[in-house]
Amino acid sequence: MTTAPDYPDVVGLIAGGGRLPFLVAAGARKQGLKVVCVGLTGYVDEPLAHEVDAFYYAGVARPGSWIRRLRRHRATQAIMVGRVTKSHLFTPWRIVQYLPDWRAARVYYWRLWGKDKRTDTLLSALAEELASGGIHLENTTMYCQDHLAGTGVMTSHQPGSHVQHDIEFGWPLAKKLGELDIGQAIAVKEREVIAVEAIEGTAEMIKRAGRFCRTGGWTLIKTSKPRQDMRFDVPCVGPETIQDLAANGGRCLAVEAQKTIIIDKPQTLDLANRLGIAVVGVQAAQ
Repeated sequence: MTTAPDYPDVVGLIAGGGRLPFLVAAGARKQGLKVVCVGLTGYVDEPLAHEVDAFYYAGVARPGSWIRRLRRHRATQAIMVGRVTKSHLFTPWRIVQYLPDWRAARVYYWRLWGKDKRTDTLLSALAEELASGGIHLENTTMYCQDHLAGTGVMTSHQPGSHVQHDIEFGWPLAKKLGELDIGQAIAVKEREVIAVEAIEGTAEMIKRAGRFCRTGGWTLIKTSKPRQDMRFDVPCVGPETIQDLAANGGRCLAVEAQKTIIIDKPQTLDLANRLGIAVVGVQAAQ
């Protein structure tokens, strides 16, 4: 059971790269909260330091330092968001490069002992370790509700009937992919799967789909996992997603309503309209 915060006016932010940490920080401060940010070295965007009340750099494999810095400001609740490239964890000499602390070692050699290293397993173990140090992770979307995907077509550009058929075909397949914790997105055209997301991430998968489908006109389907833990790895799309789709022949983006964050939502939907990309929010069956 989550412990009530000692100081409810303080929230921690563990930030990777991209725009999402900025949106979370802005949303929390709008609610009158003090934001204490631990930016992950090599990932966090430097300007974020000017958008929070206190900012520290810390290594991606040093959760002990995250805890110490957040607790210094009496934070007990935190949001963990932002891009971290998981494939970097499989590079040569990664132990030397990331210099993991004893808490990281506990996660890897104790909490993950005998378990797989898929994203959900890894992040759940990390959340347990943070909680043992007094930092409890909260719902990622708590401070950016305005940026959640709505239900139905969100753009003036409408998908054709053949696209709707592709969404209906691909949706359960994408959900199965999430259930297996392999990825969250697939590319579909004419009820054929063109590409599947894995460790490389959505952007690289989009490029691969473009290479395999030179004629274009395909649909990107991105869903939450069937038992999505809203504390981490919530699906996100944004302007870069739309630009990548347009550059690689994609013509529709289908996401899960109320469980997908659209970064800078008004600007992203405006860009989709200008580039002829339909954006659809699918309400998943309960």
